Amino acid sequence: MIALLDYGSGNLRSVHKSLLQVGADVRLVSHPEEIGDAAALVLPGVGAFDDCIGALRKRAMLEAARDFIRTGKPFLGICVGYQALFERSDEFNSCAAGLGVFKGSVVRFTERPGLKIPQIGWNQLEIVRPDCPLYRGIPNGSHVYFVHSFYPQPAEEGIVATRTDYGDTFASSVWRDNVFATQFHPEKSQKIGLQLLKNFVDLSKK
Repeated sequence: MIALLDYGSGNLRSVHKSLLQVGADVRLVSHPEEIGDAAALVLPGVGAFDDCIGALRKRAMLEAARDFIRTGKPFLGICVGYQALFERSDEFNSCAAGLGVFKGSVVRFTERPGLKIPQIGWNQLEIVRPDCPLYRGIPNGSHVYFVHSFYPQPAEEGIVATRTDYGDTFASSVWRDNVFATQFHPEKSQKIGLQLLKNFVDLSKK
């Protein structure tokens, strides 16, 4: 079973539907005790960093997510669920501390003439860690779907799995041990996104 965190503001419906489509047994969980013996955990996200962290804290899910990561089972963060894994964010002068699983902060795209912020739409992946299990069967240069104005700047170069250019070149996904996270939305990225989610589901079955 894959636990999908429901903290009141995540992009649940499309993530849930996509996981089911690739053969996952999915359970929506909104309290720590509901995670139980889940084989994997997914933290989706839309909206602001502080809202995500505040909603997770209110439901006692921040420490539950940290505890799950310590089990060594697969964990996937999506969009703001990716950003939440870092230490802090510059969004709206954020005061909330992130999960701190990765060192680094979340920053806004640099303003440039002709650059629309937020980035909304399709963009390419440069796969810099071809050994990352999420990208098995996914060609370098594949297009995925983004909706964001901010992105993490990892302090550890070695965790960066893919990069994407949108004025700034940024880490569009990361991987360390059992923790995977994407700034893009695999659930909105059609065939490529479904392959990525299938790869994650397959990891949960090992």
